[in-house]
Amino acid sequence: MPVPLPRPPALLKGLVTVVLAAAFAAQAVAALLPHVPLLIAATAVSLATEGVLYRWQRGMLSLFAKSHADITVRHVLRDLLLVVGLLRLGEQDRETVYAPLVAGLLVFYALHCAIQAVSVLVRRTRTLPVVTRNIDASALRLSPAPPVLLRRPGHRLLVFGLPATAGLLASAPGDRPVYAAAGIALSLALGLTGLGALLLRLLPGRRPADEQEVLDWFDAWLAAYRPTVGLYFSGGAASAYQANMWLEPLAGLEGRPVIVLRERFMVQKIAATDIPIVCLPKVSTLMRLEHSTLQVLIHPSNSGKTSQVLRIPTIKHTFVNHGESDKLSSCNPYAKAYDEVWVAGPAARERYALAEVGVEDKDVVETGRPQLDGVLPYAGPPAGRWTTVLYAPTWEGWDGNPGNTSVIAAGENLVRALLADPGVRLLYKPHPLTGSVDPRAGAADLRIRELIRAAVRERAGSRPPDGADLARRTAELDRLTTSVFRPGADTVERMLVQSAPEPGRAAAVVRATAAWEETYWATLPEGEHQIITDARPTLYSCFNVADLLISDVSSVISDFLASEKPYAVANTSGLPEDAFRTAFPTVAAATVLTPDAAGVPDLLETVRHPQNDELAGARAELKLRLLGPAEPSSQERFNEAVRALCAAARDHRARVAERLAAELPGQRTGTAVPSAPR
Repeated sequence: MPVPLPRPPALLKGLVTVVLAAAFAAQAVAALLPHVPLLIAATAVSLATEGVLYRWQRGMLSLFAKSHADITVRHVLRDLLLVVGLLRLGEQDRETVYAPLVAGLLVFYALHCAIQAVSVLVRRTRTLPVVTRNIDASALRLSPAPPVLLRRPGHRLLVFGLPATAGLLASAPGDRPVYAAAGIALSLALGLTGLGALLLRLLPGRRPADEQEVLDWFDAWLAAYRPTVGLYFSGGAASAYQANMWLEPLAGLEGRPVIVLRERFMVQKIAATDIPIVCLPKVSTLMRLEHSTLQVLIHPSNSGKTSQVLRIPTIKHTFVNHGESDKLSSCNPYAKAYDEVWVAGPAARERYALAEVGVEDKDVVETGRPQLDGVLPYAGPPAGRWTTVLYAPTWEGWDGNPGNTSVIAAGENLVRALLADPGVRLLYKPHPLTGSVDPRAGAADLRIRELIRAAVRERAGSRPPDGADLARRTAELDRLTTSVFRPGADTVERMLVQSAPEPGRAAAVVRATAAWEETYWATLPEGEHQIITDARPTLYSCFNVADLLISDVSSVISDFLASEKPYAVANTSGLPEDAFRTAFPTVAAATVLTPDAAGVPDLLETVRHPQNDELAGARAELKLRLLGPAEPSSQERFNEAVRALCAAARDHRARVAERLAAELPGQRTGTAVPSAPR
């Protein structure tokens, strides 16, 4: 994958704009004088600047468009000035010679407009009301996308119009119109070819299925697949992790699961899974689920579009959240809109009761955290030379509370204190949204990373000789989990590529992931600090190699308690320690660190000498309160909760059907909602 080039500074952006304006001004002066060398130089600079704009400063293109100086206007002006310059050269009868050439230019620009109009029609035919993944949608006449050049007017005009511009430019020195004629003819040929290629895609047999065909196909797929439980998700690109953490528990459910999305871009943000994915952007399409066999929708987050699906009366809805913590977001009043709220353990039940947000205790179900079934339990103090510390702070949140994240006030102090210990191996895994609200958090995160990189340079470890094995396992895992698309592939082409998965792929991904994680940790240089921001290794994989977690008040510490390993929480709230522990029950079994990180050395000694660990019993007790009992497993409790809510949905449908039959005797009401599979 090519490494993206860094964005130029604002000063350079302004310089490019000035150069482009100056080039047009010089071209105008050269055309009016006329001055052939200046005309050639100004035109060449103008074309080169256009290339710079499209390669590095695409944001400037929208500003030009808002100023009514888009690519079409600039290109027409450039060619017009060339024509003016050619007309002012030589004899007075040049209008007769160049009139056909000007007409050819006008025809080319008309072709450009026609191509753009047809490309819009093609794009509309390829914007389907339902987007799928892991489903065989070949019946919808899916096809590869048109070339990017035909879909982007700016690129197309530059490329297709370049021969005409070059021909006009070549005609100036020797006053030879034949060059201009050849260039314009080539541009016309390119335009006609592009227009023909797009028109072919509008033929009845060449375009994808229309909206009604797609909707009929979707209804037929729902009837054939007969989904029982689904994961509903809507959100921004950076929030996809909230859905991805529930993929494995969803795949482990009985019945036929499905993932329901609302944003088209989110289809590619969902991690590798064999579960069918359907994206239903329109509310009218979403409502078709009402007449399906879908009984339960699981919601890992709240969004503006959640209220739309809650209107479907035939489906039961449950809120599982994407993590549990003592934050106010873990007992949001919106939760009362769901039929049930599934929490990990008794602590969350108590949290809802104390919050008094309208969630009744009878609607709260304790299911554990099925994602944590793979977290390894505490196995004693660090066995080797290194004590692995995971620093995983949360982000700054929306409310501006200084206690949300430790990155700003304590992050650098904590990292310095950890790096000062020669026996520590630090794993730094910041939250994906760090810096998205408060720029200070983003700046502190960058400084922390630089501290770690400097420490890595000072500590040169020997790399084990199995780097090739890691590369091989990475390639195998990428092959199983990554779809390779042609450059410029659109949604329809991706649907074609991401059809029904091969049998057994899900099990192969599980095996390949486990092998990759084992090899990854074994391949790292001895004692080398790590900055972990990629999807791999996962947070839970980091849990399994860490001896100690340092974090903030967030779901990370609740999840880490599944291991019963020591953990610490940075107190940047300004509260005294006693008040801090009272305000946040998940801190009860933690070592509380002050922003100056003065307690880090003593904390490390406690980890290395567990006989001095006075919080081990408290961690075991808190784990039970936060996550519930170890038996039955969280996945089993999750399955049971799904079965019970599905049964409630079926009972509700039966009661509605009986009531309708009683109110409308003699009417056929039984076909309104298909019978749900048990």
